[in-house]
Amino acid sequence: MKIYINLILASFLLSTSILAQDKEDKDFKLDNVLVVAQQDKQEDRYSLEVSLMQLFNSYDIKTKASLNVIKQGGSPKILLNDSVQKSLKDEGIDTYMLISVRGYDKRFKPSENIKSLEEELEAGHLFPLYRESATSVTFSITFYKDGEPVLYELIRTGTVGSRDAVLKKLMRKLDRSLRRKWL
Repeated sequence: MKIYINLILASFLLSTSILAQDKEDKDFKLDNVLVVAQQDKQEDRYSLEVSLMQLFNSYDIKTKASLNVIKQGGSPKILLNDSVQKSLKDEGIDTYMLISVRGYDKRFKPSENIKSLEEELEAGHLFPLYRESATSVTFSITFYKDGEPVLYELIRTGTVGSRDAVLKKLMRKLDRSLRRKWL
């Protein structure tokens, strides 16, 4: 009898947490964004940020790439400066989207501990957009509004054969998430 009560209680808690997460996702509406691709290779950052800007612009979301704010070779920590944040806010941008490659070829679970914007910008990201032996790529996406994390999501692309294929599949999946959850 005790096992059944524990099972019912666990089911109730799980369904409640899923409903709370779903409500939390629905509360997030994306109307402006600074796209920050956390890639070591400049060409990967450029490709990812431009692709994301095109996607967001197609939905009339005010968008800016971090490459337009950070000087080439500069540290992304510049985004933490008050003057840079004020300038972005004056342009109507108060939401930051950090996207990075989480890993390859296995199912990753969403992180329970979302880092602050400062910690995330200081973190190193060594994975390139595409790796020859990888069959899939998992991306970590975190949205910050006014410096606080508001949404965290993992997006996994399926079978990939090239860098362009990774970008295409990622944009398709992000388009779906954008229409379903972020608009």
